[in-house]
Amino acid sequence: MAYQHKLAEKLTILNDRGRGVLIRMNYIKKACSDSKLRPSFLMDKAMESAMKYINKKFPSIDFRGSSQHLSNIQKQKTIVLEGLSSYYESFLDVMEFRDHVYELLNTIDACQCFFNITVNFDFTKSFLDLIVTYASVIIMLSRIDDKKVLVGMYNCAHEMSNGNSEPSYPRLGQMFLEYEQPLKKLTEEFGPHTKVVTEALLSLQMVYPRRNLPVEQWRSAQLLSLLSAPAAMLSPACCDTMACEYLSMDVMERWIILGFLLCHSSLNTNAASQELWKMALRSGLYLTLIRDEVINIHKFSEDYFDGLKGYSKRVADIKECREHVVTNCGAIHREKRHFLRNAVKELYKILEDEPGLLGPKALFVFMALSFSRDEIGWLVRHSENVPKTKTPEDYVDSQIAELLFYMQRLRTLLAKHNSVIQRYHVMYLAQFDSLVINDTIQSMYVCPEEESVLMSSFISILSALSLKQEFDFKALRLDWLRLQAYTSVSKAALALKEYPDLAKIMNMTQFHTRLMDDIDGLLVEAADISIFYYPRVFEKMFTQGSEDVAMQRYLMAFPMACTHFNQSCHDMCPEEEIEKRSLKLCVTFLEEIARQTCTVVLEICAEQCNLNDQVNQPITGVSIICMTNIEDGKLFLFSFQFASLQLHKPRLIVCLYFSMDRMHLTLSELCTAFSHYPDFTVFNHIVVPAEFLLSQLETRLTKTIVRMANYNQTTHEISRPSDLLAGIRAYTASLHSLSCYINIDMTRLVKCVLLQQTQPLDSQGGQTITTLYTNWYLEGLLRQASNAVIIHCPTMHCFMNQTIENERTFHAEEFSDIVEMQALAELLGPYGLKFLSENLMWHITSQVAELKKLVIENMDTLVQMRAKFDKPETMANLQKKLTGCENVLKRMTIIGVILSFRAMVQDSLGDACDLTRHCPFLMGPIECLRDFLPPDSDVKMTLSVYELASASGLPCDIDPVLVSAIASMHNSSSEEEYKLTCLLLVYIAVSLPVLSLDSNSFYSREYGGHQNNIHCLTTAVNQLSAAMFTVQRKNIEQHLKEFLLVASSTLLQLGQNSERLEAKNRESIYLLLHLIVEESPFLSQDMLESCFPYVLLRNSYREVYKTFIHTLG
Repeated sequence: MAYQHKLAEKLTILNDRGRGVLIRMNYIKKACSDSKLRPSFLMDKAMESAMKYINKKFPSIDFRGSSQHLSNIQKQKTIVLEGLSSYYESFLDVMEFRDHVYELLNTIDACQCFFNITVNFDFTKSFLDLIVTYASVIIMLSRIDDKKVLVGMYNCAHEMSNGNSEPSYPRLGQMFLEYEQPLKKLTEEFGPHTKVVTEALLSLQMVYPRRNLPVEQWRSAQLLSLLSAPAAMLSPACCDTMACEYLSMDVMERWIILGFLLCHSSLNTNAASQELWKMALRSGLYLTLIRDEVINIHKFSEDYFDGLKGYSKRVADIKECREHVVTNCGAIHREKRHFLRNAVKELYKILEDEPGLLGPKALFVFMALSFSRDEIGWLVRHSENVPKTKTPEDYVDSQIAELLFYMQRLRTLLAKHNSVIQRYHVMYLAQFDSLVINDTIQSMYVCPEEESVLMSSFISILSALSLKQEFDFKALRLDWLRLQAYTSVSKAALALKEYPDLAKIMNMTQFHTRLMDDIDGLLVEAADISIFYYPRVFEKMFTQGSEDVAMQRYLMAFPMACTHFNQSCHDMCPEEEIEKRSLKLCVTFLEEIARQTCTVVLEICAEQCNLNDQVNQPITGVSIICMTNIEDGKLFLFSFQFASLQLHKPRLIVCLYFSMDRMHLTLSELCTAFSHYPDFTVFNHIVVPAEFLLSQLETRLTKTIVRMANYNQTTHEISRPSDLLAGIRAYTASLHSLSCYINIDMTRLVKCVLLQQTQPLDSQGGQTITTLYTNWYLEGLLRQASNAVIIHCPTMHCFMNQTIENERTFHAEEFSDIVEMQALAELLGPYGLKFLSENLMWHITSQVAELKKLVIENMDTLVQMRAKFDKPETMANLQKKLTGCENVLKRMTIIGVILSFRAMVQDSLGDACDLTRHCPFLMGPIECLRDFLPPDSDVKMTLSVYELASASGLPCDIDPVLVSAIASMHNSSSEEEYKLTCLLLVYIAVSLPVLSLDSNSFYSREYGGHQNNIHCLTTAVNQLSAAMFTVQRKNIEQHLKEFLLVASSTLLQLGQNSERLEAKNRESIYLLLHLIVEESPFLSQDMLESCFPYVLLRNSYREVYKTFIHTLG
């Protein structure tokens, strides 16, 4: 008869179904209270009257006579049906689940089943789970405030769409009315089942008190310690109630409290029931229904018993237990957590060192996980709802991270050494369990056929085990559950309660088989932490742990906890989006750990950078100068002050070392957290914690480098490139020390960050030092050089300030000498310098465009001057018609200044990169291509070679960047452009005498140039003409000769006007011709002497150098 009832199968299916329904009810409750999840039409103001009407009239709603109230539902009936169908079907699932539970409970009651957690563990656990799940579903249903609106509105829409009510609506409406006071109806339903429920609950007397011992007894018994009995270390850990040893305390308390609430009559008639109930009431204040839904067990029980006669003593017991919990429970559980931290840590260290002990001592691992899970769960529930107590600190644990961490390490150990556990238990099952089961069966007096078949299959399966096979014992465990059900009915031929030895060995065998093929299932039962559903508490615990240096190495336990949240998903409620929330929480924790680590790393780098600045050579030099140049009295005072500073130096050094030690200690702890888990998986997403650190370091280091540049857009102030380079080197040296703590590629990170700085924008779209220095050199230095406030100094290869009275904002030579240019080239690299060059070219092209406009304005005059440059009288007349000569020379000077700066940068690129030394086999062919390029080569080939050479830092006869910029300007025909270029050279040549009118046109031997930067004209003429004629595919040398002829003829006229003002600086102007020829790769001294007397150049140099004052010493 018992075989036909299929009690085992029904219990298994209904428990899974009931959990799904319970999770679904919890989701509906959350959805109705969340504006993001709540159906949109329920928040429509037009629907308010319909919702109020349905709530008032539920379940008897008049669809025809209340059209004015329900008119809005009529308008949106399709949307209402679609939006509420899942809710309605979920409530139907509740009704269906209730019907099946009724049927099964009546069957169990009729069969007079025997329940004892220590004998038929699985059967009893399934029964108690079903009772509690059913009660939890009904309680959750009563907490959904909008359930009547959801069901009533759906039925209205169904009626309006189909002309008839939904068939299940009357029963569903009646169920809602019945369970408005859930406990009252539930106790009525469970009245007939009081005996069987009480019997099952009282079997916990053998388990619950032993699991609920105070921490003093844990310590005296040395719970979880493998070292307490060294001689028995290799003996297998076993007991009569294996599965009860890792049974959740929360589960047992839920059974006891809800079970006795449903069958409360036994509390007045059975002292054992009362004692067990009171013990559970003293365990805490809150009990979990599902997820983060809890009940205040004392208030919940008291409110119910207050309405019953004869339960005043029970109400007094509840109040007494509540006082005990508020007064003592916080401290009790705090001490338990403290004990478990040390015990679990010791257990892990031993098993890590000797993983072979995982075979015989696997039970210890699951006990440790279960005890830890219970304490963490208790803390989480009560931290979210802290009672009014004098010791609220008992509900805060800043060291919970350590316990979480060692729980995770034990789980990792089980997964890592699963083969060890399997190898041990294969032999245990085949050579011990199967033999004991066989002996037990042989000693039975009665063994019916069905039971005999099952037990024989147990023996045959276990005795045939070997390591070569795939392990799957699900069928064996289900058969054992069936056997428990068959042998637990009242009239069973074989009563399991009469054979406790069979129950003991089978329960132990079942645990051993689960170690073989279902470790994940065991871990769900023993170590499932519902902390995910308390995000505020979870994040608070993380924050408290991150503030404690000793706990920082365990912080990875928080993101690792997210790897197990997939175990709480259920197919009946995919809308919970646990995957998305778990990943978000995991990423939040990892980003915060990475942020803290990054902060410490950059603080150490900043301190090292400060120390580097303090020992900087210029600062030391200034100190020495100050000491040697002051008077005796002041020197004594300085020495005294220095000596007084020395008195405080040890204290300062001690503080510095304490600070650095603290930062390095924090860094080592945080890096230890990263090193525990190179990667892990969250819902099929592989997470690599070190990548979060690298990402944070990349972002923060990028911002730090930009901040170190100290660029002020208002005042145009910026750090010198060499200072910034020294700071970056100090940071880089400190960053590389991070590799000592954690296995990450710091070289790749630094290269990535510095490479981003060579681009105009970084990966986040922010400005880089390339942009900052480009803007500063263009706006700060070259703009002033264009106005001759700053002059180009060829002698010292830099720019220098003019000696004028106005206050200088910066020293130009400190930003443009060889050292600074090399530092700039090293900072920006070829890519950054390319961006700088492109910006320089933009300014040049804008000046060229203006020059072309001037040429067009004076085109007729220039055409005549080009044809008659050898006729002085005609030239003099045409000169008077020419306008804008000063403007032409000014713009050409600006172009020359920009090109001179570019030449300095280009030279520095070659020095900084030093590719000839680093990769000579690459540079050799490039230099060969540049030097031996045939003169008649195609222009595109020539430019390609020059572009390659220029990017390598090599100087070129023709600037490929300038050629590209000039080529992009062509808007007219080639002949027109060619004509404008030729006339522009004539324009410049005939305008040169105007320069002699400027008093600043004097050539300075000290600077190697003119004080108004007109010596930069030579660079402008040579490079600009070469670029323009290259674009037009004309002979550069021929047109430069023409320029030389016109310029020589014009300048020779200055020698004939010795008494006029123009003759004042004519010697300095003559030198321009020599400089043009000297710098040009297309002109020679022979060409110059053919049109301009060398004696004039010699005399000009003598006159210019004569005015230079020589000083000695």
